[in-house]
Amino acid sequence: MPGLLRGVARTAAIAGTATAVSNGVSRRQYGRWEKKAQQEQAQQPQQQQYAAPAPAPAAPAPAAESMDDKISQLKQLAELHTQGVLTDDEFAAQKAKLLG
Repeated sequence: MPGLLRGVARTAAIAGTATAVSNGVSRRQYGRWEKKAQQEQAQQPQQQQYAAPAPAPAAPAPAAESMDDKISQLKQLAELHTQGVLTDDEFAAQKAKLLG
């Protein structure tokens, strides 16, 4: 019986040590991830400060244009919209000005 008790005690000590080590590693990894996330958040506003200014929206078309000119300008506006240069609202406003 003493041999069995010694074996159970040894297993419990090993399991307890393994759990403690595992918890310590988990805490260190979590701390590193938290630190990295905080650094990324701190850098994000700095990156926004250095962002290029938005390009000016397309100029409104003159009233005496042919239908072909309007179609080509609509295509250009659509390309700018798909590229992300124009927002949905800007695209809609320019389209409304172009179509009258």
